[in-house]
Amino acid sequence: MRTRVVDHLVQAVSALGVRHIFGVDGANIEDLYDAIFDAPDHVTGVVAKHEFSAATMADGYARGTGGLGVVAATSGGGAMNLVAGLAESFASRVPVLALVGQPPTALEGNGAFQDTSGRAGTIDAVRLFGAVSTYCARVETAGDLADRLDRAVQAARRGGPAVLLLPKDVQQADAGPIAPLCPATRTHRSDRAGLASVRAALATARHTGKIVIIAGDQVARDDARDELARLATALDAAVGVAPDAKDVYDNADPAFCGVAGTMGHPELAAAIRSSALCLLVGTRLPVTTRAGSEAALAERTVASIGVAPPYLPAIHATSTDLSRTLAELADELDDGSTGSERVHATQPLTSLRVPDSSGPGLRYRDVVETIDAALPEGTDVFADAGNTGASVVHHLRVPRDGRFVVALGMGGMGYAFGAGIGSAFARHARTDGVRRTVVIAGDGSFYMHGMELHTAIEHALPVTFVVLNNNAHAMCVTREQLYYQDRYSFNRFRPADLGAGIAAMFPGLPAFSVRTVGELAATLRRCLETEGPSFLSIECDPDEIPPFLPFINAVEQSRDLR
Repeated sequence: MRTRVVDHLVQAVSALGVRHIFGVDGANIEDLYDAIFDAPDHVTGVVAKHEFSAATMADGYARGTGGLGVVAATSGGGAMNLVAGLAESFASRVPVLALVGQPPTALEGNGAFQDTSGRAGTIDAVRLFGAVSTYCARVETAGDLADRLDRAVQAARRGGPAVLLLPKDVQQADAGPIAPLCPATRTHRSDRAGLASVRAALATARHTGKIVIIAGDQVARDDARDELARLATALDAAVGVAPDAKDVYDNADPAFCGVAGTMGHPELAAAIRSSALCLLVGTRLPVTTRAGSEAALAERTVASIGVAPPYLPAIHATSTDLSRTLAELADELDDGSTGSERVHATQPLTSLRVPDSSGPGLRYRDVVETIDAALPEGTDVFADAGNTGASVVHHLRVPRDGRFVVALGMGGMGYAFGAGIGSAFARHARTDGVRRTVVIAGDGSFYMHGMELHTAIEHALPVTFVVLNNNAHAMCVTREQLYYQDRYSFNRFRPADLGAGIAAMFPGLPAFSVRTVGELAATLRRCLETEGPSFLSIECDPDEIPPFLPFINAVEQSRDLR
C-alpha cells in the first residue's frame, strides 16, 4: 500500500511519543482519521464535541506528558473554533501541534466551500493562526511536508502551538520517499552572564536578609520541581507560587507561603515585605501574580530566572531548561549551612477575609476544604477561571504528586473540561493503577463546554467533574454588584438541577446534586471511588464574594465611603 501524506503525519507524531490525537472530524480532515484507523503504532483518535475542547484536550495532554499535544480540525467553522483554545496554549507556552484541513488547492480562490486561502477576498488562515501560534504554514505539496513538519515540531517544543494547514488533495497525495521525522535535539539556552549577576545578587542577599522565591508554571513545564526544592533549601528561602503554578512546590512544606497576587495569601505578601531579595523562577509576574505586592517589590531587589524577563525591572537570566539551571544553582549555593529538613513547623495559611454571605447553598471555602480533605495523593486538579477558580486557587492544597492547572493565559471559560480529559488520557496511560483527575468549574463554564463529559464517558476515563452551581455567571454578578451599584443583572440563570439532568441523560453514570457539607463529603467519596467518570453538582450562593483581592478591596472602599 502506498503511504499518503496523512499516513506519514500519523507515523511522525507516533514517533514523537504521541498516543492520542484530539479533534472533530469533517470532510477536509477525514483522511487523517482514515490514517489513524490504519496506523500500526497505537495512535488513538479522540473525537471531541467541539474544536475548542479538542484544542484544550491537546493542551492538557501536553501538560500531562511534558511533551507534545496534537489536535485536528476540519476547515471553515471547525478551524475557527480552534482559535480560542490555541490562544490559551500560546499565552501559556504549551506545545501543541494543530493539523487543520483545507479545501483542495485547485479550488482555493475559486469559490470553494470554507475557503481560507486568503485568495479572492477569503479569510487568510495563515495570518489568522499566525497570531495565536509560534509557527503556521500551508503545506502546498507533499514535497513540502518534511520541512514544514520539522519546523512546526521545533517551534512547538520552544513553547506554544504550531499550525499546519493541509489541503485535502495534499493529505491524499503519495508521500513518496519522505524520511522519518527526526527533529533536532532540543537545545538548552542559558544566559551565563545573567546567571552570574543573579548568583551575585543572591550571595549578597543571603548576608543581609531573607530570600523569597516566587515560582511559576515554567517549573512544571520543565519538570523542575525537585530542583526548585533543592534550591529553596540551599537558600533557606520562603517559597510562594503563581496562581497557575500551585503544584510546583509542596503545599505542605514548612517554607511554603502560599499563592501570590489577586488570589494570594497574606503570609507571602508579608514575606516579600520583609525580604532582602525576591527571586522569580519561571514566571514573568503578570498582574494576577503581583497584585497587592507591587509596592513591596519596587522597594527591594528582584532577580529572575526563566524563558522570558518579567514585566517589572529585575536582574534577569534566561533559561529554557529550569531543571538544569536550578540544579546547577543549587549545587553552587549549597554551602551546607542549611540542612535538608526545615526547622520551623508548618503553619496553616491565613485566608483572605471575605464578607459574610447569607444566601442559599454552600460557601466556597467549605466546598473547597471538603474537596481538599477528600483528594488522595496523586490526584490531578483542573480548575476553570472565575469565582470558582479563585476559590480553588486560594483554598485548595494540591495533593502530593498531583498536577494543578488553571488556565490564566486567556482565562477561557470551559477550558478545564477538555484539558482535564486530555490530561487523564496522558496520565492514565503512563502510570500504574488509576490516577484520578478532578475538574472543578462553575455552571457557566459547564453550559459552554461541559458536554465533553460525554467524551469521558465514551472512553471510561477516571475523571470526576465537580460543578459549583450558583445558577449564574457569578464573577459577572459580583462585578455588577461592586462596580455598577447592583442596579441590574444580566448574569443570573433560571435554576437548574444539574445532577438530576446529567443522571437522566447518562443512565449508569454516578451523577449527584448536593446542598450540605455532610452530603458533599459522603457523595464526593463515592464519586472518587468510581472506576470511570462521575459528576457532582454543588449548590452555591451566586452573591458570595470570592477570595479575590480586587473584589475585597472594592468592598472595603465602599464601606469607607459610607
